[in-house]
Amino acid sequence: MSNDIGDRRGILYPRNLPRFHRRTPPEALEGYVGWYWISQWELAEGEKSVQRILPFPASNLVVERDKVTLSGPTTGISHQVLTAHGWAFGVLLRPAGLCALGARPDAIVDQQIPIDLGDLGEQIRELMDRDDVDGAAEKMSERLAMRCGEVSHGATLAGRVVDLAAGDPEITSVGLLADKIGVSTRELQRLARRYVGVSPLRIIRRYRLQEAALRLREDSELTVAAVAAELGYADQSHLAADFRTTLGLSARGYRRET
Repeated sequence: MSNDIGDRRGILYPRNLPRFHRRTPPEALEGYVGWYWISQWELAEGEKSVQRILPFPASNLVVERDKVTLSGPTTGISHQVLTAHGWAFGVLLRPAGLCALGARPDAIVDQQIPIDLGDLGEQIRELMDRDDVDGAAEKMSERLAMRCGEVSHGATLAGRVVDLAAGDPEITSVGLLADKIGVSTRELQRLARRYVGVSPLRIIRRYRLQEAALRLREDSELTVAAVAAELGYADQSHLAADFRTTLGLSARGYRRET
C-alpha cells in the first residue's frame, strides 16, 4: 500500500489540519475506491480545531471510534470540530464502490447515515487505537474486496464522468462532458444522479472550485482573474460568485484567510 498521494484539493485550511494523508487503495480496488484518507489528532484539554473541507463530489465510508457512517455527496462545505484525541479512517468511494455497499447516493445528499458492516468497525478501531494505520488499511481492503464484484456498465460510465471532470480543466460544460463520454446530455444527467448523487454541472463546478482554491492558496502571484481564465470560467465574476455561494466568502477573502 503506497503512502500519501499528495493530493491537497478540498482542504481549505491546511495549516489548521491535524495529521492527515490520503493513500491509494490496492490495485484490485481501484475501480471501487478513489483513496483512503486518515485523520489523526491530539489536542490539549479545552482546545478545539475547526476543520472546513470542500468535499469531492463523492460519497465516503467513514469509521470513527464511536460510529461507522456513510456520508453522501455535499452541496456545500463541511465542518468538523475536533477535540481531545481521536482519529477517522475514511474511504472515498467511486460509483462502483458505492453500488457494492448497496447505497443510492441521490438518497443521501448532504447526509451522514449509519451503515452496518458487521465487525469491521470494531476491527478498524482496534488497529487505529494502536496507531496501526497500515493494518487498518489492509483490513479495510480485505473487507471491501469481499463485497466488490462485477462493475455495472452504468457505474463504469459514471466513473469515467468523474475522472474526466476531475482531470480535464477544459471540460467546463455538461455538453462537453457528454461528448467526451459519448452519451446524450440527458443520459449524462441520469448517470450522474444515479451513481454520483448530484448533477454533472455540480460535479464539474466542484472540481473547478477545488482547483481554484488550491491555486489561490499556493500561488500568491496568481490573480483571481488569471485563475478564472485558466479554469474555464466565463470571467472573474463567475468564479467570485462560486466562492461566495459555496464558501460564504470572496476569493480574495479566502486567500487572505489562508
